Amino acid sequence: MTSKRSLPRRAAAVAAACTAALVLAACGGGDDGSAGHDTHGGSSPSASASASASASASKGRHNAADIAFAQGMIPHHRQALEMAELAPGRAKSAEVKKLAEAIEKAQDPEIRTLSGWLTTWGEDVPAEGTTDHSSTHGAAGMMTAEDMEELRKASGSAFDTAFMEMMIEHHEGAVAMAETERADGSYAPAKKMAGQIISSQTAEIDRMNELLGKN
Repeated sequence: MTSKRSLPRRAAAVAAACTAALVLAACGGGDDGSAGHDTHGGSSPSASASASASASASKGRHNAADIAFAQGMIPHHRQALEMAELAPGRAKSAEVKKLAEAIEKAQDPEIRTLSGWLTTWGEDVPAEGTTDHSSTHGAAGMMTAEDMEELRKASGSAFDTAFMEMMIEHHEGAVAMAETERADGSYAPAKKMAGQIISSQTAEIDRMNELLGKN
């Protein structure tokens, strides 16, 4: 009798143990799966999103358009300064001399700023005196070597007229470059400078057209 009673008890104990094992396995499986899911679905996507955001932020600092703007505007400004530096000794009009002075005052610091950006970005800064006037004529309103020689030889009223006509074309090129930067660039300080160039040089174009009797 004792043996018969112990068999059901052992069977019940085994059944209970199996049930407990199944419950633990199910719970354990859920925990492991949940933990795995949290690790994969929580940390990894979060880390991935963070890395992606960092990459986007890095790209947002500057892009190819910003580099092109800086590298193009430096020689462009240098030529404008070259033209403006002729005015004190050749211009007749006080207005032309005043315009030339304003151009120097605005564009010389911009060249230094643009050069600083390129250096920070690890990009080449256009070397001094390397502008090929002949090949760049028409590009962004650049003057040819012949244009520059004509301006150097002129004086008085003839210089005033040539200076303003050439500088209008030159400014129009700068404004077009700045508009491209505003549209395509991503570096906020460069876009801000572009806006200032558009504003100041458009005003100077209007003033020169007025002095030439074209307004």
